[in-house]
Amino acid sequence: MALIGVDLLQAVDQFKSLPRAEIVRRCGYVSGSGNGHERLNYTAFFEALLEAKGLPLGHGRHGGERQKGKRISRTGRSLPYHTKVQFNGNLMVGKAYIDLLDAKPGDHFAIHLGRDSIRLIPLAPEVEAQDPTFVA
Repeated sequence: MALIGVDLLQAVDQFKSLPRAEIVRRCGYVSGSGNGHERLNYTAFFEALLEAKGLPLGHGRHGGERQKGKRISRTGRSLPYHTKVQFNGNLMVGKAYIDLLDAKPGDHFAIHLGRDSIRLIPLAPEVEAQDPTFVA
């Protein structure tokens, strides 16, 4: 069982004189590979350590996860991050992207047009009320 939170911080402090591989092993970040060898999960260890210190890395397992440089949706599909204009002039943003933003029906976004990009920036409710250019 891999340690997390305060238990992880205490274990790291207790084992600080040991080599890094041994610290990872004793904190439980080990898995078996297909050929019977043990594999140390350094990435999971350091992510858990950062989170225990109050520095979470984005959405982690609750939002999108990275796999070999690609963003993975909650459904397990790789997201391409490109789209096209539909026949009726609409620009489609899929549900997987909306899920990554934790957007709910009725949420508002600012649209920022870049030289070669369009960015959707979530608006807080108080910003919507103060922005004179906001149209509901």
